[in-house]
Amino acid sequence: MNEIMVWISWLAVMAGVFFFVAGAIGLARFPDIHCRLHAVTKADTLGMGFLVLGFGIRAEHWHSAALMLVIWLLVAASSAVSCHLLARYEQLEDEQ
Repeated sequence: MNEIMVWISWLAVMAGVFFFVAGAIGLARFPDIHCRLHAVTKADTLGMGFLVLGFGIRAEHWHSAALMLVIWLLVAASSAVSCHLLARYEQLEDEQ
């Protein structure tokens, strides 16, 4: 693997870590549950995407990269659905 690909993969991994840390800070600092859910969902999706990109570049076989991509798609779908369900539950609790 050439030096440029190594640097690109490390930059992608560091970007993923940055988004995970930013999401954790947003979870701790934002005032209400809707802002917190938004921060965590976006950071989770972007962070995982950048991690998959970085590790996919360094994968030895394309099977590993494809499996990581499938896992990222499942995480993105489940993150959006679970965030929507939590926000909906909170909205219904506020109305009662």
